[in-house]
Amino acid sequence: MAHDKKHSVWVQGLSIGYGTKVVASKIDFSLAEGELCAVIGVNGAGKSTLLRTLCRLQSKISGNIFMMDHPLESPTAAQLAKILSVVLTEQPASKNLRVQELIALGRQPYTNWVGSLTPSDKILVQDSLKAFLLEELRHQKCHELSDGQLQRVFIARAMAQDTPIIVLDEPTTHLDLYHKVQILKMMQQLAHQNKKTILFTTHEIDLAIQLCDKILILDGRENPFGTPEELIQQKHFEHLFPSEMVEFDEKTGSFKVKK
Repeated sequence: MAHDKKHSVWVQGLSIGYGTKVVASKIDFSLAEGELCAVIGVNGAGKSTLLRTLCRLQSKISGNIFMMDHPLESPTAAQLAKILSVVLTEQPASKNLRVQELIALGRQPYTNWVGSLTPSDKILVQDSLKAFLLEELRHQKCHELSDGQLQRVFIARAMAQDTPIIVLDEPTTHLDLYHKVQILKMMQQLAHQNKKTILFTTHEIDLAIQLCDKILILDGRENPFGTPEELIQQKHFEHLFPSEMVEFDEKTGSFKVKK
């Protein structure tokens, strides 16, 4: 398979895990700019391991990963920070910062050695505050925020970093349904309007089917990848959970509990 130049992220024959212990293998997918993609699968399927591998927080076992036409191994850490921004679930020790200060940290890969923001840096911070409805909270300390607000701040910081690719680990955990939908719709907007490639892990399969352009299912077998419609037609969601408990309704694109 020839490497297609138009892809922001391109993964081929990837095996991931720890040392020699393989958690998932035969992972193949590619994403273009402006695409929102969810990674789903049962617990232990390797969702977080995949994300950590894509962010270079751990080594792949085998296979190829390209980001913006470069093998993932080639950029320096400083160069990678201009290609990829990351929002992980382990919240950093930055909750003492004010909202605006935390978002401004997204500009660190670009600021001069004293870390002062240029006018264009400030515009990006302002745009990020606005896009994630944080203008009124800009002077709040991050530890005073609700989970949903804090999650918006972390994604706004990634937006301010202004990388072509954004990777998020379970951005909607601990949120109620309204705030889950709000975060995912904001991510969808960021992908489509700002032409970002956004990849995130999630347990919210019903919402991912409704909002994502592409989905990667880590099922431990063939790890299917495609549009939600393609995956529904190919009946890949039906084998995700033990069928005696939960069934997938392809008409509604959602799971139902078997009574």
